[in-house]
Amino acid sequence: MESIIKKADVLIESLPYIQRFNKKIVVIKYGGAVMENDEMRMSTLEDIVFMNFVGMKPVLVHGGGPFINEKMQEAGKKPEFIDGHRVTDEHTVQIVEETLSELNKKIAKEIRQLGALTESLGGRVDNLLKVKEQTAAQKKKFGFVGEIESVNPQAIKKTLKAGKIPVIYPAALGDKNEAYNVNADLAGAKIAVALKAKKFVLLTNTQGIMMNQDDEESLVSTLRVKEVKDLIKRAVIKGGMLPKVKACVEALKGGVDKTHIIDGRIPHSLLLEVFTDKGIGTEIIKVK
Repeated sequence: MESIIKKADVLIESLPYIQRFNKKIVVIKYGGAVMENDEMRMSTLEDIVFMNFVGMKPVLVHGGGPFINEKMQEAGKKPEFIDGHRVTDEHTVQIVEETLSELNKKIAKEIRQLGALTESLGGRVDNLLKVKEQTAAQKKKFGFVGEIESVNPQAIKKTLKAGKIPVIYPAALGDKNEAYNVNADLAGAKIAVALKAKKFVLLTNTQGIMMNQDDEESLVSTLRVKEVKDLIKRAVIKGGMLPKVKACVEALKGGVDKTHIIDGRIPHSLLLEVFTDKGIGTEIIKVK
């Protein structure tokens, strides 16, 4: 009986959050190694479906770096990165878009199997994301790697209005309708801004921002935007965490209320972060 009562307590704790975020848009960016694990991926998708059924409007933006690396190697190409960007020639950008599209359809199918309605959307094919014109030097150095100039959210809004969960892969559109590889974290942030989302959540394979990488107790539970520069300068925020934090700052500056970096390896981490008082990761907020 005691365990049943505890379950009721958890439900009651979630009630104010369910009320607060009813009909509100939450953009979730999912990618990296955690997507490769079927159990972890399904746990996250269950959370997203739960959010949908309690009246929230989740939008899923996903990357797929490990899957792209695998497909490149199968094609005899070696993945190459400069300054954290994947060098993307004409053949590679085709692999990127095809791999993300294939993964997108798989995720959408899994969401439907969980009982929710969904819609697969591509940043280029559905005219969602457009990149800035590259300089000759950028094109020579990185190939088809773009910086997002604008977001057209109409197809996403239409999907949400129909009660469906948008599942978006972020290959973007160039001036000549060609595909461009873009940073999925920043794509998620730009989409969150365009949709006037209440929250932007980044799922990673780390606990969040750690003051000391070797100390699990050093998790920063709340970080203000004004503190970010100092932590970057002190190399507390570095490596793969840099683009994620920058994406959160971009979202906050664009009007998103709160951003979160959480560990996607933890079962039901999304629900724990969104629907409980304490949360589990790092929230980044724009407090004056």
